[in-house]
Amino acid sequence: MKTPIYDALQDYAKRQPIRFHMPGHKGHAPISAWNPLYALDITEISGADSLLEANGIIAESEQIAAALFFSAGTIYSCAGSTGCIQTMLTLMKQENRTVIAARNVHRSFLNACVLLGLSVKWVYPETTNGLLSGQYTPEQFEAALSEIEEPACVYLTSPDYLGKTADIAGIAAVCKQHNARLLVDNAHGAHLAFLKNGKHPIQNGADFCCDSAHKTLPCLTGCAYLHAAHAEDVPRLKDAMSLFVSTSPSYLMLLSLDVCNAYLASKVQRDLERICKRAANLKKRLSEKYVFLDGDPLHLTIDAAASGIDGLDLGARLERADCVPEYADRDFVVLLLSPYNVPEELDVLEVTLHMLEADPYPETEQKEIVLPHPEIVCGIREAALGEQERIPVSESIGRVCAAVKVPCPPAVPIVCSGEKIDAACVEVLTHYGISEIAVVKERAFPAENLVKKTEQSEK
Repeated sequence: MKTPIYDALQDYAKRQPIRFHMPGHKGHAPISAWNPLYALDITEISGADSLLEANGIIAESEQIAAALFFSAGTIYSCAGSTGCIQTMLTLMKQENRTVIAARNVHRSFLNACVLLGLSVKWVYPETTNGLLSGQYTPEQFEAALSEIEEPACVYLTSPDYLGKTADIAGIAAVCKQHNARLLVDNAHGAHLAFLKNGKHPIQNGADFCCDSAHKTLPCLTGCAYLHAAHAEDVPRLKDAMSLFVSTSPSYLMLLSLDVCNAYLASKVQRDLERICKRAANLKKRLSEKYVFLDGDPLHLTIDAAASGIDGLDLGARLERADCVPEYADRDFVVLLLSPYNVPEELDVLEVTLHMLEADPYPETEQKEIVLPHPEIVCGIREAALGEQERIPVSESIGRVCAAVKVPCPPAVPIVCSGEKIDAACVEVLTHYGISEIAVVKERAFPAENLVKKTEQSEK
Protein backbone atom coordinates (compact mmCIF):
# COMPACT_ATOMS: atom_id res chain seq x y z
CA MET A 1 0.00 0.00 0.00
CA LYS A 2 1.38 3.39 -1.02
CA THR A 3 1.82 6.09 1.62
CA PRO A 4 2.45 9.20 -0.53
CA ILE A 5 2.36 11.79 2.29
CA TYR A 6 4.65 9.81 4.58
CA ASP A 7 7.09 9.06 1.76
CA ALA A 8 7.30 12.71 0.68
CA LEU A 9 7.85 13.96 4.23
CA GLN A 10 10.51 11.35 4.90
CA ASP A 11 12.36 12.27 1.72
CA TYR A 12 12.27 15.95 2.66
CA ALA A 13 13.55 15.30 6.20
CA LYS A 14 16.40 13.10 4.92
CA ARG A 15 17.59 15.90 2.62
CA GLN A 16 18.04 18.14 5.67
CA PRO A 17 17.47 21.34 3.69
CA ILE A 18 17.81 24.80 5.21
CA ARG A 19 14.19 25.73 5.96
CA PHE A 20 13.33 29.29 5.00
CA HIS A 21 9.64 28.50 5.43
CA MET A 22 7.14 27.85 8.19
CA PRO A 23 6.82 26.39 10.80
CA GLY A 24 9.18 28.38 12.99
CA HIS A 25 10.74 25.36 14.68
CA LYS A 26 12.64 24.67 11.39
CA GLY A 27 12.52 20.92 11.98
CA HIS A 28 14.15 21.04 15.44
CA ALA A 29 12.25 20.25 18.62
CA PRO A 30 12.76 21.90 22.03
CA ILE A 31 13.10 18.36 23.37
CA SER A 32 15.68 16.36 21.41
CA ALA A 33 13.69 13.12 21.57
CA TRP A 34 10.99 14.80 19.48
CA ASN A 35 13.32 15.80 16.62
CA PRO A 36 12.23 12.92 14.31
CA LEU A 37 8.62 14.16 14.54
CA TYR A 38 9.43 17.86 14.14
CA ALA A 39 11.51 17.06 11.06
CA LEU A 40 8.31 15.82 9.39
CA ASP A 41 6.20 18.83 10.36
CA ILE A 42 6.14 21.20 7.39
CA THR A 43 3.85 23.62 5.59
CA GLU A 44 2.47 23.76 2.05
CA ILE A 45 5.83 24.03 0.26
CA SER A 46 6.48 22.82 -3.28
CA GLY A 47 5.63 19.13 -3.58
CA ALA A 48 3.77 19.00 -0.26
CA ASP A 49 0.32 19.68 -1.76
CA SER A 50 -2.38 21.69 0.07
CA LEU A 51 -5.24 20.07 1.97
CA LEU A 52 -7.98 22.42 0.80
CA GLU A 53 -6.79 22.49 -2.85
CA ALA A 54 -5.36 18.98 -3.00
CA ASN A 55 -4.05 17.74 -6.35
CA GLY A 56 -0.83 15.96 -5.32
CA ILE A 57 0.26 13.68 -2.49
CA ILE A 58 -2.72 14.57 -0.27
CA ALA A 59 -5.20 13.97 -3.09
CA GLU A 60 -3.52 10.62 -3.83
CA SER A 61 -3.76 9.59 -0.18
CA GLU A 62 -7.42 10.63 0.02
CA GLN A 63 -8.18 8.54 -3.06
CA ILE A 64 -6.64 5.52 -1.32
CA ALA A 65 -8.84 6.20 1.72
CA ALA A 66 -11.94 6.46 -0.49
CA ALA A 67 -11.25 3.01 -1.93
CA LEU A 68 -10.81 1.55 1.55
CA PHE A 69 -14.12 3.01 2.77
CA PHE A 70 -16.05 2.26 -0.47
CA SER A 71 -17.00 5.92 -0.91
CA ALA A 72 -17.23 8.01 -4.07
CA GLY A 73 -14.88 10.44 -2.40
CA THR A 74 -13.17 10.87 0.97
CA ILE A 75 -11.38 13.96 2.24
CA TYR A 76 -9.25 14.42 5.34
CA SER A 77 -10.02 16.73 8.23
CA CYS A 78 -7.49 18.09 10.72
CA ALA A 79 -10.41 19.66 12.61
CA GLY A 80 -11.92 16.39 13.77
CA SER A 81 -15.48 15.40 12.97
CA THR A 82 -16.46 18.93 13.99
CA GLY A 83 -15.05 20.27 10.71
CA CYS A 84 -16.83 17.50 8.81
CA ILE A 85 -20.19 18.18 10.48
CA GLN A 86 -19.88 21.88 9.65
CA THR A 87 -19.12 20.91 6.05
CA MET A 88 -22.08 18.54 5.70
CA LEU A 89 -24.50 21.14 7.07
CA THR A 90 -23.04 23.82 4.80
CA LEU A 91 -23.85 21.63 1.80
CA MET A 92 -27.43 21.23 3.06
CA LYS A 93 -27.70 25.00 3.55
CA GLN A 94 -26.56 25.48 -0.04
CA GLU A 95 -29.29 23.06 -1.17
CA ASN A 96 -31.87 24.96 0.93
CA ARG A 97 -32.91 21.79 2.76
CA THR A 98 -34.88 21.58 6.00
CA VAL A 99 -32.85 19.76 8.65
CA ILE A 100 -34.60 16.90 10.43
CA ALA A 101 -32.35 15.59 13.20
CA ALA A 102 -32.43 12.87 15.81
CA ARG A 103 -32.27 14.80 19.08
CA ASN A 104 -29.03 13.15 20.32
CA VAL A 105 -26.37 15.32 18.69
CA HIS A 106 -22.84 16.48 19.36
CA ARG A 107 -22.33 20.06 20.46
CA SER A 108 -20.61 20.78 17.13
CA PHE A 109 -23.91 20.15 15.29
CA LEU A 110 -25.68 22.78 17.38
CA ASN A 111 -22.82 25.24 17.02
CA ALA A 112 -22.87 24.74 13.24
CA CYS A 113 -26.61 25.47 13.22
CA VAL A 114 -25.87 28.74 15.04
CA LEU A 115 -23.14 29.71 12.57
CA LEU A 116 -25.21 28.77 9.52
CA GLY A 117 -28.55 30.07 10.81
CA LEU A 118 -30.23 26.67 10.43
CA SER A 119 -33.49 25.72 12.11
CA VAL A 120 -33.99 22.10 13.14
CA LYS A 121 -37.03 19.83 13.21
CA TRP A 122 -36.30 17.42 16.05
CA VAL A 123 -37.11 13.73 16.27
CA TYR A 124 -37.04 12.43 19.83
CA PRO A 125 -36.01 8.84 20.68
CA GLU A 126 -38.73 6.22 21.18
CA THR A 127 -36.72 4.72 24.04
CA THR A 128 -33.83 6.32 25.86
CA ASN A 129 -30.88 5.65 28.14
CA GLY A 130 -30.83 9.10 29.72
CA LEU A 131 -29.24 11.88 27.65
CA LEU A 132 -26.47 9.83 26.08
CA SER A 133 -28.38 7.24 24.08
CA GLY A 134 -31.71 6.55 22.43
CA GLN A 135 -33.45 4.40 19.85
CA TYR A 136 -34.86 5.84 16.62
CA THR A 137 -36.89 4.04 13.95
CA PRO A 138 -37.36 4.55 10.21
CA GLU A 139 -41.06 5.10 10.88
CA GLN A 140 -40.29 8.20 12.95
CA PHE A 141 -38.39 9.80 10.07
CA GLU A 142 -41.07 8.71 7.61
CA ALA A 143 -43.59 10.65 9.69
CA ALA A 144 -41.31 13.70 9.97
CA LEU A 145 -40.58 13.78 6.23
CA SER A 146 -44.27 13.37 5.38
CA GLU A 147 -45.10 16.55 7.27
CA ILE A 148 -43.03 18.86 5.06
CA GLU A 149 -43.14 19.66 1.35
CA GLU A 150 -39.78 21.40 0.91
CA PRO A 151 -36.47 19.57 0.26
CA ALA A 152 -35.12 17.99 3.44
CA CYS A 153 -32.24 16.09 4.95
CA VAL A 154 -32.06 13.71 7.91
CA TYR A 155 -29.20 13.93 10.41
CA LEU A 156 -28.28 11.00 12.67
CA THR A 157 -25.63 10.19 15.26
CA SER A 158 -24.72 6.50 15.06
CA PRO A 159 -23.11 4.89 17.00
CA ASP A 160 -24.07 7.11 19.90
CA TYR A 161 -21.83 7.64 22.91
CA LEU A 162 -22.94 4.43 24.59
CA GLY A 163 -22.50 2.40 21.39
CA LYS A 164 -26.12 2.12 20.24
CA THR A 165 -26.43 1.96 16.45
CA ALA A 166 -29.35 3.13 14.32
CA ASP A 167 -31.05 1.29 11.45
CA ILE A 168 -29.09 3.22 8.82
CA ALA A 169 -30.28 1.07 5.90
CA GLY A 170 -33.93 1.42 6.91
CA ILE A 171 -33.70 5.18 7.43
CA ALA A 172 -31.75 5.56 4.15
CA ALA A 173 -34.59 3.78 2.31
CA VAL A 174 -37.11 6.23 3.81
CA CYS A 175 -34.94 9.19 2.79
CA LYS A 176 -34.69 7.90 -0.76
CA GLN A 177 -38.49 7.66 -1.02
CA HIS A 178 -38.76 11.32 -0.05
CA ASN A 179 -35.74 12.55 -2.07
CA ALA A 180 -34.12 13.54 1.20
CA ARG A 181 -30.41 13.44 1.97
CA LEU A 182 -29.07 11.30 4.83
CA LEU A 183 -26.17 12.67 6.90
CA VAL A 184 -24.57 10.48 9.58
CA ASP A 185 -22.28 11.53 12.40
CA ASN A 186 -20.32 8.28 12.55
CA ALA A 187 -17.55 9.79 14.67
CA HIS A 188 -17.42 6.71 16.90
CA GLY A 189 -17.65 4.20 14.05
CA ALA A 190 -14.74 4.53 11.60
CA HIS A 191 -13.99 0.84 12.23
CA LEU A 192 -17.45 -0.26 11.04
CA ALA A 193 -16.26 -0.31 7.41
CA PHE A 194 -13.90 -3.16 8.28
CA LEU A 195 -16.25 -5.50 10.14
CA LYS A 196 -17.51 -8.53 8.25
CA ASN A 197 -21.16 -7.45 8.40
CA GLY A 198 -20.48 -4.03 6.80
CA LYS A 199 -22.25 -1.58 9.12
CA HIS A 200 -20.56 1.60 7.94
CA PRO A 201 -23.14 4.30 6.97
CA ILE A 202 -21.75 4.72 3.44
CA GLN A 203 -22.20 0.99 2.88
CA ASN A 204 -25.79 1.26 4.08
CA GLY A 205 -27.12 4.18 2.09
CA ALA A 206 -25.95 7.41 3.73
CA ASP A 207 -25.23 10.32 1.37
CA PHE A 208 -22.59 11.88 3.63
CA CYS A 209 -20.81 10.58 6.68
CA CYS A 210 -18.02 11.69 9.01
CA ASP A 211 -15.66 9.39 10.93
CA SER A 212 -13.30 10.43 13.70
CA ALA A 213 -10.22 8.44 12.77
CA HIS A 214 -8.67 9.03 16.19
CA LYS A 215 -11.51 7.49 18.22
CA THR A 216 -11.22 3.84 17.18
CA LEU A 217 -8.36 3.78 14.66
CA PRO A 218 -4.60 4.40 15.21
CA CYS A 219 -4.53 8.10 14.30
CA LEU A 220 -3.53 11.28 16.10
CA THR A 221 -6.22 13.17 18.00
CA GLY A 222 -8.23 15.45 15.70
CA CYS A 223 -7.88 13.33 12.56
CA ALA A 224 -11.14 12.62 10.72
CA TYR A 225 -12.65 11.58 7.40
CA LEU A 226 -15.56 13.07 5.47
CA HIS A 227 -17.12 10.62 3.00
CA ALA A 228 -19.51 11.29 0.11
CA ALA A 229 -21.52 8.50 -1.52
CA HIS A 230 -22.09 10.26 -4.85
CA ALA A 231 -19.39 11.42 -7.26
CA GLU A 232 -21.19 14.67 -8.12
CA ASP A 233 -20.90 15.80 -4.49
CA VAL A 234 -17.16 15.24 -4.13
CA PRO A 235 -15.97 18.49 -5.82
CA ARG A 236 -18.09 20.51 -3.36
CA LEU A 237 -16.51 19.11 -0.18
CA LYS A 238 -13.29 21.13 0.01
CA ASP A 239 -14.91 24.49 -0.72
CA ALA A 240 -17.50 23.92 1.98
CA MET A 241 -14.90 22.78 4.50
CA SER A 242 -12.71 25.81 3.78
CA LEU A 243 -15.34 28.07 5.36
CA PHE A 244 -14.54 26.70 8.82
CA VAL A 245 -11.15 25.02 9.14
CA SER A 246 -7.62 26.36 9.40
CA THR A 247 -5.64 27.05 6.24
CA SER A 248 -2.62 25.62 8.11
CA PRO A 249 -3.44 21.95 8.68
CA SER A 250 -1.03 19.78 10.63
CA TYR A 251 1.14 17.65 8.37
CA LEU A 252 1.74 15.28 11.27
CA MET A 253 -2.01 14.65 11.32
CA LEU A 254 -2.09 14.18 7.56
CA LEU A 255 0.85 11.79 7.85
CA SER A 256 -1.08 9.91 10.56
CA LEU A 257 -4.08 9.46 8.25
CA ASP A 258 -1.83 8.43 5.38
CA VAL A 259 -0.01 5.74 7.35
CA CYS A 260 -3.33 4.51 8.76
CA ASN A 261 -4.37 3.63 5.20
CA ALA A 262 -1.63 1.02 5.05
CA TYR A 263 -2.84 -0.49 8.33
CA LEU A 264 -6.46 -0.53 7.12
CA ALA A 265 -5.46 -2.30 3.92
CA SER A 266 -3.42 -5.03 5.59
CA LYS A 267 -4.12 -5.68 9.27
CA VAL A 268 -7.25 -4.02 10.62
CA GLN A 269 -9.74 -6.79 9.80
CA ARG A 270 -7.64 -9.42 11.56
CA ASP A 271 -7.11 -7.22 14.62
CA LEU A 272 -10.78 -6.21 14.79
CA GLU A 273 -11.97 -9.80 14.62
CA ARG A 274 -9.60 -10.77 17.42
CA ILE A 275 -10.50 -7.92 19.79
CA CYS A 276 -14.26 -8.17 19.13
CA LYS A 277 -14.20 -11.89 19.92
CA ARG A 278 -12.29 -11.27 23.15
CA ALA A 279 -14.70 -8.48 24.16
CA ALA A 280 -17.72 -10.72 23.55
CA ASN A 281 -16.17 -13.41 25.77
CA LEU A 282 -15.51 -10.86 28.52
CA LYS A 283 -19.14 -9.71 28.50
CA LYS A 284 -20.39 -13.29 28.60
CA ARG A 285 -18.19 -14.27 31.54
CA LEU A 286 -19.04 -11.16 33.56
CA SER A 287 -22.77 -11.15 32.73
CA GLU A 288 -23.82 -12.29 36.22
CA LYS A 289 -22.14 -9.25 37.80
CA TYR A 290 -22.64 -6.53 35.18
CA VAL A 291 -25.32 -5.58 32.67
CA PHE A 292 -23.71 -4.65 29.34
CA LEU A 293 -25.53 -2.66 26.66
CA ASP A 294 -25.86 -4.16 23.19
CA GLY A 295 -24.51 -2.25 20.20
CA ASP A 296 -21.18 -1.51 18.61
CA PRO A 297 -18.69 -4.27 19.55
CA LEU A 298 -15.92 -1.77 20.41
CA HIS A 299 -18.08 -0.10 23.06
CA LEU A 300 -17.94 -2.05 26.31
CA THR A 301 -20.71 -0.14 28.05
CA ILE A 302 -21.71 -1.15 31.56
CA ASP A 303 -25.24 -0.19 32.61
CA ALA A 304 -24.27 0.63 36.16
CA ALA A 305 -27.80 1.50 37.30
CA ALA A 306 -29.17 -1.81 35.98
CA SER A 307 -26.19 -3.58 37.59
CA GLY A 308 -27.06 -2.01 40.94
CA ILE A 309 -23.75 -0.16 41.27
CA ASP A 310 -22.57 3.43 41.28
CA GLY A 311 -20.96 4.10 37.89
CA LEU A 312 -18.90 7.01 39.17
CA ASP A 313 -17.42 4.82 41.89
CA LEU A 314 -16.74 1.98 39.46
CA GLY A 315 -15.04 4.40 37.04
CA ALA A 316 -12.85 5.77 39.83
CA ARG A 317 -11.87 2.28 40.97
CA LEU A 318 -10.98 1.30 37.40
CA GLU A 319 -8.76 4.37 37.09
CA ARG A 320 -6.95 3.50 40.32
CA ALA A 321 -6.35 0.04 38.87
CA ASP A 322 -4.84 1.66 35.72
CA CYS A 323 -7.76 0.62 33.51
CA VAL A 324 -8.85 4.12 32.47
CA PRO A 325 -12.41 4.30 31.07
CA GLU A 326 -13.57 6.63 28.30
CA TYR A 327 -16.46 7.93 30.40
CA ALA A 328 -18.29 7.32 33.66
CA ASP A 329 -21.36 8.76 35.35
CA ARG A 330 -23.77 7.36 37.95
CA ASP A 331 -25.59 5.32 35.30
CA PHE A 332 -22.99 4.18 32.77
CA VAL A 333 -19.32 3.33 32.36
CA VAL A 334 -17.98 3.35 28.79
CA LEU A 335 -14.81 1.39 27.98
CA LEU A 336 -13.87 2.19 24.37
CA LEU A 337 -11.80 -0.40 22.52
CA SER A 338 -9.86 -0.28 19.26
CA PRO A 339 -8.13 -2.85 17.05
CA TYR A 340 -4.90 -1.68 18.68
CA ASN A 341 -6.00 -3.12 22.03
CA VAL A 342 -4.41 -6.55 22.45
CA PRO A 343 -6.29 -9.47 24.06
CA GLU A 344 -3.91 -9.42 27.04
CA GLU A 345 -5.21 -5.94 27.93
CA LEU A 346 -8.75 -7.30 28.06
CA ASP A 347 -7.49 -10.15 30.24
CA VAL A 348 -6.36 -7.53 32.76
CA LEU A 349 -9.67 -5.66 32.43
CA GLU A 350 -11.70 -8.81 32.98
CA VAL A 351 -9.79 -9.74 36.15
CA THR A 352 -10.05 -6.16 37.42
CA LEU A 353 -13.81 -5.96 36.82
CA HIS A 354 -14.26 -9.36 38.47
CA MET A 355 -12.37 -8.29 41.59
CA LEU A 356 -13.75 -4.76 42.02
CA GLU A 357 -16.66 -4.18 44.38
CA ALA A 358 -18.17 -0.79 43.58
CA ASP A 359 -20.53 1.07 45.87
CA PRO A 360 -24.25 0.33 45.38
CA TYR A 361 -26.30 2.57 43.13
CA PRO A 362 -27.46 5.57 45.21
CA GLU A 363 -31.07 5.11 46.28
CA THR A 364 -31.62 8.86 46.00
CA GLU A 365 -30.73 8.90 42.29
CA GLN A 366 -33.48 8.94 39.67
CA LYS A 367 -32.80 5.91 37.45
CA GLU A 368 -35.07 6.97 34.58
CA ILE A 369 -34.69 10.36 32.92
CA VAL A 370 -37.79 11.72 31.16
CA LEU A 371 -36.63 13.89 28.28
CA PRO A 372 -38.24 17.35 28.14
CA HIS A 373 -39.71 18.56 24.84
CA PRO A 374 -39.27 22.34 25.20
CA GLU A 375 -41.16 24.76 22.97
CA ILE A 376 -39.21 26.56 20.23
CA VAL A 377 -39.87 30.29 20.46
CA CYS A 378 -37.15 31.75 18.23
CA GLY A 379 -34.30 30.76 15.95
CA ILE A 380 -31.23 29.06 17.42
CA ARG A 381 -28.90 31.67 15.87
CA GLU A 382 -30.95 34.60 17.13
CA ALA A 383 -30.88 33.29 20.70
CA ALA A 384 -27.25 32.15 20.76
CA LEU A 385 -25.83 35.37 19.31
CA GLY A 386 -28.14 37.81 21.07
CA GLU A 387 -27.75 39.58 24.41
CA GLN A 388 -27.78 37.10 27.28
CA GLU A 389 -27.32 36.72 31.00
CA ARG A 390 -26.63 33.87 33.41
CA ILE A 391 -29.21 33.07 36.04
CA PRO A 392 -29.84 30.21 38.49
CA VAL A 393 -31.59 27.25 36.87
CA SER A 394 -34.14 27.39 39.69
CA GLU A 395 -35.24 30.83 38.45
CA SER A 396 -35.23 30.04 34.71
CA ILE A 397 -38.75 28.68 34.08
CA GLY A 398 -40.35 30.68 31.27
CA ARG A 399 -37.07 32.18 30.05
CA VAL A 400 -35.56 31.53 26.61
CA CYS A 401 -32.37 29.47 26.54
CA ALA A 402 -29.43 31.32 24.98
CA ALA A 403 -26.48 28.93 25.23
CA VAL A 404 -26.60 25.31 24.14
CA LYS A 405 -26.89 22.94 27.09
CA VAL A 406 -25.52 19.61 25.99
CA PRO A 407 -22.55 17.58 27.26
CA CYS A 408 -19.51 17.37 25.00
CA PRO A 409 -20.21 13.75 23.97
CA PRO A 410 -23.12 13.25 21.55
CA ALA A 411 -26.18 13.59 23.77
CA VAL A 412 -29.74 14.86 23.86
CA PRO A 413 -29.68 18.60 24.57
CA ILE A 414 -31.78 19.27 27.66
CA VAL A 415 -32.74 22.60 26.15
CA CYS A 416 -31.41 24.34 23.04
CA SER A 417 -30.85 27.97 22.14
CA GLY A 418 -34.21 29.51 21.25
CA GLU A 419 -36.28 27.08 23.34
CA LYS A 420 -38.38 28.06 26.35
CA ILE A 421 -37.22 26.55 29.63
CA ASP A 422 -40.03 24.71 31.44
CA ALA A 423 -40.31 22.76 34.69
CA ALA A 424 -39.28 19.50 33.01
CA CYS A 425 -36.08 21.15 31.73
CA VAL A 426 -35.27 22.46 35.19
CA GLU A 427 -35.77 19.01 36.71
CA VAL A 428 -33.31 17.37 34.28
CA LEU A 429 -30.81 20.23 34.46
CA THR A 430 -30.81 19.92 38.24
CA HIS A 431 -30.42 16.13 38.04
CA TYR A 432 -27.22 16.60 36.03
CA GLY A 433 -25.82 19.13 38.48
CA ILE A 434 -26.32 22.19 36.26
CA SER A 435 -27.06 25.13 38.56
CA GLU A 436 -26.79 28.10 36.16
CA ILE A 437 -27.95 28.67 32.61
CA ALA A 438 -27.53 31.43 30.02
CA VAL A 439 -30.82 32.96 28.92
CA VAL A 440 -31.80 35.68 26.47
CA LYS A 441 -32.02 39.08 28.14
CA GLU A 442 -35.65 40.03 28.48
CA ARG A 443 -35.11 43.60 27.29
CA ALA A 444 -33.48 42.25 24.13
CA PHE A 445 -36.31 39.85 23.52
CA PRO A 446 -39.60 41.28 24.90
CA ALA A 447 -42.27 38.75 25.76
CA GLU A 448 -44.79 40.45 23.47
CA ASN A 449 -42.57 39.66 20.47
CA LEU A 450 -42.36 35.93 21.21
CA VAL A 451 -45.40 35.04 19.16
CA LYS A 452 -44.19 36.97 16.11
CA LYS A 453 -40.69 35.51 16.36
CA THR A 454 -42.09 32.00 16.80
CA GLU A 455 -44.13 32.38 13.61
CA GLN A 456 -41.09 33.69 11.72
CA SER A 457 -38.86 30.84 12.90
CA GLU A 458 -41.48 28.28 11.83
CA LYS A 459 -41.59 29.83 8.36
